Amino acid sequence: MEDRLKRDDLTDDEWGRLAPSLPAHARRGNRWADHRTIIDGVFFRTRTGCPWRKLPETYGNWKTVYNRHRRWSADGTWETILDTLRSGEDPAPGAAPPGDIRPGATFEVPNW
Repeated sequence: MEDRLKRDDLTDDEWGRLAPSLPAHARRGNRWADHRTIIDGVFFRTRTGCPWRKLPETYGNWKTVYNRHRRWSADGTWETILDTLRSGEDPAPGAAPPGDIRPGATFEVPNW
């Protein structure tokens, strides 16, 4: 079951681009839980729409994931995270995505 939960988590390449833009661990108090696990937990919850309390333990304590999500939403960290992830996936300007069926999009149908 754990493999099914992990199939949509951050790839190593995405994590490598993302890690430098995340806040450093706090110097006081306990160490923060792993940023990558927390981000994967937030993405899982967003993708599935499950309540925070039903977040699988694979992603750590639900309250930790929730608190980090709220803190990062307030300070703009999520905007940085999403912009960083999007920057590596932008298609060429003007190029239609594969399978685009918008009106006016050109495509070829073989043998018609």
